[in-house]
Amino acid sequence: MNGRTVDWSALRTRRDGVPVSEGRRERKKREMRQQLTDTATEMFLDRGFDAVRVSEIAEACDVSEKTVFNYFPTKEALILDISEAAMDALRTDLADPARTPLDAVLGILADELGAWASWLGAQEDQARTRASARKFSGLIYATPSLRAYQSEMNDQLIALATGVLADRAGMSPADPEPQIAATALLGLWKVQFRAMGIHLDDVSTPEQIQDAVTADVHRAAELLKTGLAGFADVPA
Repeated sequence: MNGRTVDWSALRTRRDGVPVSEGRRERKKREMRQQLTDTATEMFLDRGFDAVRVSEIAEACDVSEKTVFNYFPTKEALILDISEAAMDALRTDLADPARTPLDAVLGILADELGAWASWLGAQEDQARTRASARKFSGLIYATPSLRAYQSEMNDQLIALATGVLADRAGMSPADPEPQIAATALLGLWKVQFRAMGIHLDDVSTPEQIQDAVTADVHRAAELLKTGLAGFADVPA
């Protein structure tokens, strides 16, 4: 969104709440990745996704076009890439035997929403930031290639979650139970994304928006509880 976007790669922390240590090389890579996605997002919002070339984004960041593709495999990934944080969260949290799969996913979503709300609250120009955030959602829905890429990302996350859930239950990823469980759980991401757009007005505080979005996600989660309770939780 206009200005800086949320740095999702810096989201995950250890269970004790201490940020994961980061070397100079990793920090430089994260900062470059963030600069590329910030610049691309701003240009896409200003001119439209299809009107901006990757070479223009590279020039604006003073890097080569090859460098851009070293960080992002496609143009769409510049603003819709799956972060390693999200992948790591699914791998570790869904596999945790101390938590139900539903509680694990709700925890991941709460972390992401909290980071987004904190980012929103830190922006100096709230009106401009919120308008840009709404425009960002509109850009995705209005651009077929972005919608297709978003669907492809969701399929990748479902495949990952299916494998984790299958291992957890001592089943095969080809079995229907882990497949439908993963599909249902990943559907909560769509609920949260849409709720963020619905509740992002110009008067509510970030905390109020966060509470409203959380309420919507938990309403959707209630519908999943009964079905997921029957999912095998220990190896057969």
